[in-house]
Amino acid sequence: MPQPASPDLKDFLRRLPKAELHLHIEGSLEPEQLFALAHRNGVPLAHASVEALRAAYAFHDLQSFLDIYYAGASVLRTELDFEELAMAYFARAAADGIVRAELFFDPQTHTIRGVPMGAVIEGLSRACRRAARKHGISADLILCFLRHLSEAEALQTLEDALPWRSHLIGVGLDSSERGHPPEKFARVFARAGELGLHRVAHAGEEGPPAYIESALDVLHAERIDHGVRCTESPELVRRLAAAGTPLTVCPLSNVKLCVFPDLASHNLPALLAAGLKVNLNSDDPAYFGGYLLDNWLGCFEALPLSRADAVTLARNSLEASFAPAAERQGWLAQLDIAATGR
Repeated sequence: MPQPASPDLKDFLRRLPKAELHLHIEGSLEPEQLFALAHRNGVPLAHASVEALRAAYAFHDLQSFLDIYYAGASVLRTELDFEELAMAYFARAAADGIVRAELFFDPQTHTIRGVPMGAVIEGLSRACRRAARKHGISADLILCFLRHLSEAEALQTLEDALPWRSHLIGVGLDSSERGHPPEKFARVFARAGELGLHRVAHAGEEGPPAYIESALDVLHAERIDHGVRCTESPELVRRLAAAGTPLTVCPLSNVKLCVFPDLASHNLPALLAAGLKVNLNSDDPAYFGGYLLDNWLGCFEALPLSRADAVTLARNSLEASFAPAAERQGWLAQLDIAATGR
């Protein structure tokens, strides 16, 4: 049985400065906030109460989660909604020791309902600026394309977002992985590269190791989101280790979506032992049972991990961020202090 982390370990993990690089901001919409926004915006809900909604969070795969995730996002209508959503996340991030957050957002989830692109980006951007002032958190936005939709729709979404190009640091690829290989989006990622945007992609969660390879080879992804199935291909593991390609792993999400039966079965120790640049993230924390520190604590309670591993995980997250080099170096210096207690 996993043993609860000691107070000293909890404090140590909390104090480590860390980056969160795999966080879907719509997935931080807690049931209480969801109901409040539904009431404010006059949006009918399928569940009668917060408790009934939480009880529905029993997912058997990625698609069963996405069905309820998209329904929940329907309450987000205005610029203020998106700002409040992100500020609620940033408050939790600050408590978890996060110094850098790169937020994924899915504009297609909202524009298809008639929500203006500007309302989404302006609301989230304002929250990023407020997070810097209020919490000392550096934050930026990564626009994600829904892979179950067409590439033509993704291309149009990117073009529609160009008036807010200065608010974006990158693009990503999320939603249903099975049956939607990365190469389906080769042209839109090429266009993003022409625009100077960073590129990341979900691969190797439900999809096979080949999806990780095509994300690297076709999309030129700089980070792989999830990537846990890379261990099915020793050659791919060697490639990822040699290149230092970051993997943004989400342990509680992996368990909730049945990628692993429990945290004790997670392959995080094997990823670290192979020299992979793995870091921890919360993915969709309102749906998967915890924010970033919850993921850290769960892993350190269930898996044979050391304090040195914790420092490595934190260092990997900071080094893998798209923040300016000077900011990264400052955080790494803070990490050295936190790790040694000096």
